[in-house]
Amino acid sequence: MTAHLLARFSTATVSDALDRLGRPGSLLGIAPLFDGARACGPAFTVRYVTAGSPPGTVGDYLDDVAPGEVVVLDNAGRTDCTVWGDILTAVARDRGVSGTVIDGVCRDVQRALGTGYPIYSRGRFMRTGKDRVEVSDVGRPVTVGGVQVRRGDLLLGDADGVIAIPHEIADQVAEICAEISTREEAVLADVLAGASIARARRGHGYHLLQRKATTG
Repeated sequence: MTAHLLARFSTATVSDALDRLGRPGSLLGIAPLFDGARACGPAFTVRYVTAGSPPGTVGDYLDDVAPGEVVVLDNAGRTDCTVWGDILTAVARDRGVSGTVIDGVCRDVQRALGTGYPIYSRGRFMRTGKDRVEVSDVGRPVTVGGVQVRRGDLLLGDADGVIAIPHEIADQVAEICAEISTREEAVLADVLAGASIARARRGHGYHLLQRKATTG
């Protein structure tokens, strides 16, 4: 239910909410494959390491991903080889996976572009990860864009990028997002009704929306 509530908001609004709580979440350098991409759901985490000798596999974890989950792949930011291609895109879309987030690159992007399957990554590159990287961990915490993501944390992606919401504060984040959204809509309504931007922002505390609450 919380994922459904958070899906109503933008990553920008969620980022402000996390700022207020003093929690990280914005995945630096991870961008959508196309601007219309949007994904929201709990994380299914996979970590890659440099392939050993003999090399391991790039993994068949997708069989264990539930509909609505977001696949989160930690390839240590590598851009010289990919860990996601057209077979995975086709299967994930068919099985109702919400999207894929990669700290690394993807390939065979034409299928994702053609079907609208949401992918967020550091870019695109055609070279395979087979015999270059191998799966190290599935379902354990990973790091993507400088942020730790645990299995079950909520991932939200839109045209601005991706943000991770720790599952234990997801309800609180949703409540703050609703407040921020309401106040920003009020600012816009006042400006469109003739108020100056400065007056409207001041009247609704716009510059304080993301500020961490202080006590005392």
